[in-house]
Amino acid sequence: MLAMTIGGIDLSGVSVLGLSGVVAGMILTRHQELGLPPGVVILLAVVAAIVVAALCGLFNGILISVLGVPAIIATLGTNGLFFGIAMGLTGGHGIGGFPLQFIRIANGSILGIPTPFLIFIIMAILVGILLERTSLGFQMKMLGASPVAARFSGINNRAILIKTFVIIAVLAGISGLLLTSKVATIRPNYGKEYMLLAVLLSVFGGTNPDGGFSSIVGVVLAILTLQILATGSTFLGYTPFFRNFLYGLILLVVMIVHYYRNT
Repeated sequence: MLAMTIGGIDLSGVSVLGLSGVVAGMILTRHQELGLPPGVVILLAVVAAIVVAALCGLFNGILISVLGVPAIIATLGTNGLFFGIAMGLTGGHGIGGFPLQFIRIANGSILGIPTPFLIFIIMAILVGILLERTSLGFQMKMLGASPVAARFSGINNRAILIKTFVIIAVLAGISGLLLTSKVATIRPNYGKEYMLLAVLLSVFGGTNPDGGFSSIVGVVLAILTLQILATGSTFLGYTPFFRNFLYGLILLVVMIVHYYRNT
């Protein structure tokens, strides 16, 4: 959503998710060797994962804003690059054996509400505040609506691009940590199926693919809608492959509607 807000796209998010999870997992599996309390090891793993994710976002931002590589090409390339690094670190194998305290993060609850859902709500609120209540959010929308007008308005387009892709990558890193905690293991290819879903949710939620407009409320409603569709298809006995077909069909329909609405 944030990438589309500035008129771009980020296809590397799932690989950033996997790489961040792998880095965190490599630290977590050595909690006994390090001789540190589990809480300290978990904190180190979280910090390392977020730093790695931020570096990935910084790399994407530099490719796009400084070197002038189109966002779709740059992030498609770094998607393979980050995935390859994660594969090299793990040899393609899964990583497990994490401290129980870490596993409880995404499998626990607070006041009966699942922790991942609470984190999702917090992140959604923060992104909403970013877009609607901060100068950075306004500048992101200006850049997406018209890069030329944004530049003549005194906005540093390069800085906004880099900041946006760093934020996107950090959010992907947080997702990687939650996924690693939820399934108590991590592989480089975890989350690959989320690429289509991420694009679909952004467009289905009202984000303008050409840039300039996005709505966190719309994206949250899109998530709820697709979750209902996924639950319904499972209840009716349809396979996950049918869900992928359905998601692709919905994306095409939404894009066609968007095209004719704007012409």
